Amino acid sequence: MTYRNDDNGFGVIILDCEGDPLTVVGELGNVEEGEDLELTGCYMTHPKFGRQFRAELCVRTLPVEVSAIQRYLAGGVVKGIGPVLAKKIVDKFKGDTFEILELYPERLCEIEGVTPQKAAGFGEEFRKVVGFRTLLGYFTDAKIPALYGIRAWKKYGENALNFIDKNPYILCSLGIELPFPKAEEIAAEKGLSPDSDFRLAAGLKYILEENAQAGHTCLPQDKLLETAAKLLRVGVESIRDALMRETEEENLFIYLKSNRPFVMLRDYFMAESYIAGRLAIMNSLSYDTGINYDEVIDIAEEENGLKYAELQREAINTALSKGFMVLTGGPGTGKTTTLNAIISLFEQQGVKPLICAPTGRAAKRASDLTGREAKTIHRLLGVKAGLDHMAFEHNEENLLECDAVIVDEMSMVDSLLFEALLRALPIDCKLIMVGDSDQLPSVGAGNVLHDIIGSGTVPVIALTEIFRQAEESAIVTNAHKIVKGEMPVLDNSRDFFFLQSLDFAAAAQLTVDLLKTRLPRAYGLSPINDIQVLTPTRKGPLGTVELNKLLQSAINPPERGKSEIKTFLYTFRTGDKVMQTKNNYEIEWKKGDEKGAGIFNGDIGVITRLNKILGEIVIDFDGRIATYSPEMLDNLELAYAATVHKSQGSEFDAVVLPILGGYDKLYFRNLLYTAVTRAKKLIVLVGSVKRLEFMVNNNRRMNRYTCLKQMLCEEAFGGRGVKDE
Repeated sequence: MTYRNDDNGFGVIILDCEGDPLTVVGELGNVEEGEDLELTGCYMTHPKFGRQFRAELCVRTLPVEVSAIQRYLAGGVVKGIGPVLAKKIVDKFKGDTFEILELYPERLCEIEGVTPQKAAGFGEEFRKVVGFRTLLGYFTDAKIPALYGIRAWKKYGENALNFIDKNPYILCSLGIELPFPKAEEIAAEKGLSPDSDFRLAAGLKYILEENAQAGHTCLPQDKLLETAAKLLRVGVESIRDALMRETEEENLFIYLKSNRPFVMLRDYFMAESYIAGRLAIMNSLSYDTGINYDEVIDIAEEENGLKYAELQREAINTALSKGFMVLTGGPGTGKTTTLNAIISLFEQQGVKPLICAPTGRAAKRASDLTGREAKTIHRLLGVKAGLDHMAFEHNEENLLECDAVIVDEMSMVDSLLFEALLRALPIDCKLIMVGDSDQLPSVGAGNVLHDIIGSGTVPVIALTEIFRQAEESAIVTNAHKIVKGEMPVLDNSRDFFFLQSLDFAAAAQLTVDLLKTRLPRAYGLSPINDIQVLTPTRKGPLGTVELNKLLQSAINPPERGKSEIKTFLYTFRTGDKVMQTKNNYEIEWKKGDEKGAGIFNGDIGVITRLNKILGEIVIDFDGRIATYSPEMLDNLELAYAATVHKSQGSEFDAVVLPILGGYDKLYFRNLLYTAVTRAKKLIVLVGSVKRLEFMVNNNRRMNRYTCLKQMLCEEAFGGRGVKDE
């Protein structure tokens, strides 16, 4: 054994291959020295370490020769048996050693120094080893990576195979997360009935989970039943019966919204109902003191040399007198100025505010704008390291020490994260939620800011006046035109440019030229650190997948001596700009002396080092240094180009936005608005004026199925006056 990661089964070994040593890398499980292996995979040549074998499947057999048995036991595979005791056991029992350990461990007492207690313990440990090996062998036979077998063992232990035999769909559960289609294959091989309760329940959850990935916290019951019937190829009535069973067992929940039933996964039902209840309590406790703070605001104006607009004064007054509100507004409307006044006056009152935002970039921006420390919500709550799900140090039993919390970029906060934040707040804590309600909703499931504002249950101050200095920016003025459904001014002056290109290949090449040459030459911008290509879609010639390949070839091409690691979609190189595509609470990172865990959907970093032998990549996420093992790479993609949705909460010095053709439903007004407002200094649109006009006129918005708005209204008004969306 050269290297082994017990969490994911990845290892590097030297294999005795007919007398010749061969380096093997791959997900090998807990292989031990002395074992016989049958490996399937491919040979490759590493520029530094030479010929290697990349194993995709690993079939293991216990050693037969006495010398190999001794070496196997001496390696510590059975807790408590070291090299000396291993020799004594093998000298005594020879080729029957494994049979003795598994079936007749009491005979180990024949060896001097082994008590009956120790013998029983050795037998129990060896049976666990055999059970684990059998489980991994099962996964190998099914052509499933060892990682899922390790997860199944961690969750179910020695009973894993029995559980899987009875219900293969448990492999889709939290903590194992085998894709549903693969579980379908296993179930088919076992002859499980197509209308099995296990299958129907798993199918329903799979559909809801897939839709949660698209942002929905619920689905209309009729749509869910129809989709499930098509997917599972069974009758709607069978699906309905399965749904009723799942709701009776509280695995799924049905919520009536405007007399229409919606089905929710347990986590999202608990999250949205908790948010509604908690906000109602906080609203009732944070009653308006009725104190007018105009004189205090007048003094603040004099001290800061500012003149607050009427709505800004109202927002500051509401924050000071009630301490529970939403502050919203577009670019240039003075949200930051208002927020700084609120923070300063809070501090003068002796109120200790904590400032947070959903992403690292958003938190850094909040720090820069307020001059105070801002943390990501995850960092504020303290992610518990080593867990495969969201769990935090701060919760109801360990509340945050604060008098007020200010959440910036609230439009990006999803239902599960907002629930976690509220659970960690003291009940009398002030809460100021700041965001732009015209932006896209969060990457995660939910539409929290939109639902809170739409419910009418929380005080909302919407800033609308564009200040004179902001009017000098065409980015700001055009963003407001777009929100109103007006075409932006395309005179290529100041900081807003439009370059027409009506051919996909030409538009893609122009995008590459802008990033690689034209913008760096004209403005001194870095293609990696300062410029971001944004696009409405992942697919097509101007989608992120194809653009990233072109941009990588131009900006970070292959070079002799530059390490590469290939995945299904991408080739990663040192120096590449990359993005995490799924929340991972297990990834540990370091930032100077600080240590933490968790890299999240949308986080952007740069690859600083590759280890091709181990398949590991080291990435710098704005100072947080994280090491990715091979199985983590499936949740990593190139980020020279990113979807507009994934850019939320981030600002870039320059943005390049290609818009030409594409799927109509992805080209809508608030997506264009979100893209434009990501640019701080410069934006360049590439494509068709006709397509731009279509986006401005398409006010479809990013609609989502959620129940939070209705739940908020029910808590506050008993559900009166709520319309189905």
